[in-house]
Amino acid sequence: MLASLLERLGIRPRSIASAASAPIVETRETGPMPTGPVPGSKLTDAFVREVGRFAYLWGWPLVNIYNRYWTQDWVKTKTFLVGGVAPIAPINRLGMLTGYNQPGQRYITCPSQDLIYGFGVLDLSRDAVVLQLPDLGERFFVFQATDQRTDAFSEIGAMYGTKQGFYLLAGPEWSGTVPPGIAATFRSPTNLGCIIPRIFQADDPADNQAVQPLLRQIMAYPLAEFDGTMKEKDWSDLPVLPWKALSNEEWRWVNPETFFESLPKALEACPPLPGEEALYALMRSVLDAARGDRTLRAALAEAATEADATLVAPLLEFRNFGVPLPHNWTTVVNSAEFGTDYYTRTAVAKSNTFINRPRETRYFYQDLDQDGARLNGAKRYTVTFKPVPPVKGFWSITLYDQFHFFAPNAIDRYSLGTRSKGLRFESDGSLIVYVQKDQPDADKRSNWLPAPDGDCSLYIRAYWPLPPIQQGQWTPPPVIPA
Repeated sequence: MLASLLERLGIRPRSIASAASAPIVETRETGPMPTGPVPGSKLTDAFVREVGRFAYLWGWPLVNIYNRYWTQDWVKTKTFLVGGVAPIAPINRLGMLTGYNQPGQRYITCPSQDLIYGFGVLDLSRDAVVLQLPDLGERFFVFQATDQRTDAFSEIGAMYGTKQGFYLLAGPEWSGTVPPGIAATFRSPTNLGCIIPRIFQADDPADNQAVQPLLRQIMAYPLAEFDGTMKEKDWSDLPVLPWKALSNEEWRWVNPETFFESLPKALEACPPLPGEEALYALMRSVLDAARGDRTLRAALAEAATEADATLVAPLLEFRNFGVPLPHNWTTVVNSAEFGTDYYTRTAVAKSNTFINRPRETRYFYQDLDQDGARLNGAKRYTVTFKPVPPVKGFWSITLYDQFHFFAPNAIDRYSLGTRSKGLRFESDGSLIVYVQKDQPDADKRSNWLPAPDGDCSLYIRAYWPLPPIQQGQWTPPPVIPA
């Protein structure tokens, strides 16, 4: 994608079939490669618009995290529960839920009803951060730490054999001393990022009560406060902060109208990956030129609006990205390890952000039935698992509305899987999931996923997947319309 862009802009020459046999002539003294356009150069609207469209797609995840950071930076001392559904904490600290995600949550797409979540925003330029982990025994957990690109940089979870203790998250320039008592240190390539603990809870009030003492010992705080003792926080006593949702979609962390105001700040906070130096220079030169030219600013604004509608908005649909699988399912094999896969990185950030690494969790996406028709709550479907996903952790199948959130239903059920009580298996060992709006017959209700109005999507999570999933020997069954 980047090579094609540079070719179209005339920055990189198109490849020539006979180039392999052509002599190589050195025409420049050894030294840094010049970047461009040269400051003060005259640029056309079309050029600026072309760069702007690519910059919008490429920089969408970076601006998303940057905007979450500065939006949350006003929280200085207390942790709040925004709208009663989402924790928001001071920078370099953590907020935890005490139960499952609820339907009103509109801050992170594709919430899970399998786990109890926490969330925090990092700025590791201020200080390294201590992540405190209690003894979770046999309970599944994974504590994700991501950089500004949404790539993971920590390895803390049941699949890593992580034990109770203290873990240090450090930024790229941190040069402090790791104090005694820290079990491991993980260094982020960027100062900005996020932390997202996930802890399994069975669909059982008794298990919810059993996990509460453990949740109170899950904390994050600046290294300056570390004294080697386990601290506690009662997450059930958070003040509720009113918050007005603007629509049924995710809160608009990236706005095309202000994107090119935020992008320079996001670039400053996020050093280029190896090989991206020329790309950064190109974007900065265009931003600098537009800053002093009203016509070029207008071209960038138009590019952002167009790119949002034609490039980014379609990525909310799972069918538009990922690796195709049988029966119209797709998956992502480089989740939280995107590197320079700019397309998938933005697609995931738009549609189901903050997903785990593939060895931690594998995700399977579905927008279509086996005939290729769009899933819709006006129809009835069955999904027959034989066998269920092979995992060492657990698995689930979740139903989302067209915006990738829970749609309230009469039985408050949004997923089925390992955590579910009373699932009914057939005599041959298969499991039939019924996806429909109306209540099925009594013998099928334990396996019923209530469908919302309008288009919807199915989403399978395989936590700590076993080799058949990792190697592609197990893929999801078809979604069959009634």
